[in-house]
Amino acid sequence: MQLRYAFRLDPTPGQRSALARAFGCARVVYNDAIAARERARAAGEAFPTAAVLSRTLVTEAKRTRERHWLGEVSAVVLQQSLRDAESAYRHFFASLKGARNGARVGAPRFKSRKDERQAVRFTANARWKINEPGRLLLPKIGEVRVRWSRALPSIPSSVTVIKDAAGRYFASFVIDTDPEQDRTRFSEPDPDSTLGIDLGLTHFAVLSDGTKIDSPRFLRRAEKKLKKAQRELSRKQKGSKNREKARLKVARAHAQVADARREFHHQLSTRLICENQAVAVEDLAVNGLARTRLAKSVHDAGWSRFVGMLEYKAKRYGRTFVKVGRFEPTSQVCSACGIKDGSKPLHVREWTCPACGTVHDRDHNAAKNIKAAGLAVTACGARVRPGHVPAPRGEAGSHGIRSGARAA
Repeated sequence: MQLRYAFRLDPTPGQRSALARAFGCARVVYNDAIAARERARAAGEAFPTAAVLSRTLVTEAKRTRERHWLGEVSAVVLQQSLRDAESAYRHFFASLKGARNGARVGAPRFKSRKDERQAVRFTANARWKINEPGRLLLPKIGEVRVRWSRALPSIPSSVTVIKDAAGRYFASFVIDTDPEQDRTRFSEPDPDSTLGIDLGLTHFAVLSDGTKIDSPRFLRRAEKKLKKAQRELSRKQKGSKNREKARLKVARAHAQVADARREFHHQLSTRLICENQAVAVEDLAVNGLARTRLAKSVHDAGWSRFVGMLEYKAKRYGRTFVKVGRFEPTSQVCSACGIKDGSKPLHVREWTCPACGTVHDRDHNAAKNIKAAGLAVTACGARVRPGHVPAPRGEAGSHGIRSGARAA
């Protein structure tokens, strides 16, 4: 399993200039590759291959007067930029054919020098290494100081140097983890320990054991500071140095919110995965909820990122992870007797089952139903909701499977 380990960098002023040259050269080569393929498309010709682009845009371009400065950076950075352009076209065409999962990908676009986020990648061919003092040696840049927060589990295969919108530099290492070592990292939990998680806004998560985890609401708490910084930015003249200082202030405020939310997600997901053998969570339609009046709160919660962390950590540490279908009526079914009581408005937080008289907390009852659905999937390996099947010969019209039989 491949993971990324990111560490903060502290480059010197000279190294910042060298990194700026590397960012600029990689951006120019990427844009040249996009322009070459667009010219071929407009002329009705075949796209130039990666080998042709490498020869014309890198090797031969270094000998010209207009592009001689490409030789000031590592050639591996330029080659990786060409691979990024090729990968962008490959994903675009796969999306057009419907062969790529996820949202539809647009055509590759030119990169701007005004983009606040810049990145370059060094593979093993660049001969970068980590020296004995713990500094990162990059070709034609030098030894960069790294803030090591933990040890790398294995030798990295590549490193990507990133400059974010807040002006911070990071080194992102690609690590191949050892599955056997990962599974012995934490003690084995009880084999019967299964957890259902109901995600929400009032509480970030309600667990099937009754535990309620409050929502930190990092964006809401920092809103006053962000509004003040944004007002100061709007009053600065465009293109001035004071506007750039104000922009950095806004970017750093947003970075603090994002970092705090990510740390909260990591700590909670690691704890839940390590303490339980199986975890079930509802597959929420975040894109749809983000278009409602609750959009800011939905984005502030960061459900998709949290569920993604649960999924890859479960795979890494040998746990079972189940996504319950979003159309499963987890809030409508009584977890005690299984009777479906119908939909309820959001302001109804407690309800009494008309069949057995059990008083339910809405979120806790949903978490119990999510756990039950997850147990059903892990027991038989089937999907939570039955798929479409051909109707029997004697069945016609709207006479389908009865709701009671389906619930059973």
